[in-house]
Parts: sequence; structure tokens; C-alpha cells
Amino acid sequence: MDSHAVLAAYDDQIRRNPAPDGPDGLVERDGGVVRSVAPEHGWNGVTWSDLDEDTADAAIAAQVARFAEVSRPWEWKHYSHDRPADLPERLVAAGLTREPEETLLVADVADLALDVSPPPGVELVDVVDAAGAEALVRVHDEVFGGDHSAIGRHVLDGLARRPRTVAAVVATAEGRPVCAGRLELHHGTDFASIWGGGTLPEWRGRGVFRAVVAYRAAQAAAHGFRYVQVDASPDSRPILRRLGFVELATTTPFTHPGGVEAGQGR
Repeated sequence: MDSHAVLAAYDDQIRRNPAPDGPDGLVERDGGVVRSVAPEHGWNGVTWSDLDEDTADAAIAAQVARFAEVSRPWEWKHYSHDRPADLPERLVAAGLTREPEETLLVADVADLALDVSPPPGVELVDVVDAAGAEALVRVHDEVFGGDHSAIGRHVLDGLARRPRTVAAVVATAEGRPVCAGRLELHHGTDFASIWGGGTLPEWRGRGVFRAVVAYRAAQAAAHGFRYVQVDASPDSRPILRRLGFVELATTTPFTHPGGVEAGQGR
């Protein structure tokens, strides 16, 4: 896989030209910035920027002002090759919070082993209805903490679209959900993306996560996608590399609570 060419394709197809988040979502272009403005339960944030030392601060201020109108939390998704080099420091100075860094990994589906079976006693079940979405949310809440009900609504919305934009799977053992994740189907691009994959502590290191990743990669292949992308945590990165994923960059979310402009109420 030509890593430089694939990263360029990812930047162009996914970051610079994202699909709207749902039928009521907007993609807005503001100078050197591309942002997604979503309905109540969608994702709001900056997907792409092409800035320099002279334009960065004004562009950041413009995004803060725009998302203050939306009055919901939002994110500036920064990548290690974005410019200017001190963009992260400028984002923090403008009132955004730096979250943990992740690794952008991509695999050519043709290079992956897709026939990975789950360990004995574990069954992989497609999410097709509200009960399946609830099981996925339950795993996410237990593994990651917090309330992930918005993800459940997002999955159900994606399953209802034509063509559908989401696939999801839950791994169960003795009827109990032990791992879950989803696959975002970016139609019109070469990429599908893997999200979630949280595994209950007592089931880690037993091959469940690996099987769930391979299962979703097979779903991506069945839908005709060439590449599978994931933003990997330090825990999942070694497993994904062993499966055949290649590191292309690092990515860091910078978050803002929304509702006020940077520097106010913080």
C-alpha cells in the first residue's frame, strides 16, 4: 500500500469532502476550513483545515463564533500533518481542550485476513434493530464510561437510510454482550471506517476484539470499499497492526463545550 497516496486520498475524500451528518446535516466551507454542522444528536466539528501562521487565529475565532450559534459541543479534529505546526497550541489558546492522541490506521481490505473466528462460546450478531443498538450502547457505557445513547440513535438512523450508512455488530457470550462496534459506510469514497470495539475487561486478550475488527472489515469488503480506516487507541493499535493496518498519521480531538465563544465561561 502506498501510504502517501492513501493518506492524500483520505484527506480529500473524507476530510475535505465529508458527507453531511444525516439528512438535516450541513457541510460548510469557510475559507481554509471545512466543518460539519449536525442536528441535535449528530457530530459537530472541523474535519479539515488548510491554514498558515497568518490565517490560523482568525479561522479558529470564526469557527468558535459559528458553533456558538449551534450551542452544542463541537470538535476540531487535528491531524499531525496539518499546518501551521503550532495549530494545536493556537487551539488551546482559543479555549479548546486537547484530548488524548490517537493513531490513524488504514488497511487495504485485500490485504486483510477476514476469516477470523471468535473464541469458543462467543457469537457475533449483526445489529438490525433497537434491541441490538441497546446492546451496543450497553457495552460502550460499561467499557468507556458515560452515556453513549446518542451512538445508539446514530446507528438506528444509519440503518434506516437507503443506502444504509452504518453497520454494527455485537459479540455475545451466554447471551451477554461482551464487545461491540460499528462500521461507517462512506458511500462515494474508497473508505469505510471502524468505530468502537470496546471489550469487557474479562474478555480482553482472548481474540474477541480481533474477530470483531475482521468481521467489520468483511462487511466493508461486501459493500465494495477498498480501504478500512480506524482511529486507534494505544491499546488497540498493536492488534490492528498485527491484522495488517498501517499507521498514516496521528490525530487529536480538540473539544469545545459549545454555547459560548472561547474565553468566556471557561
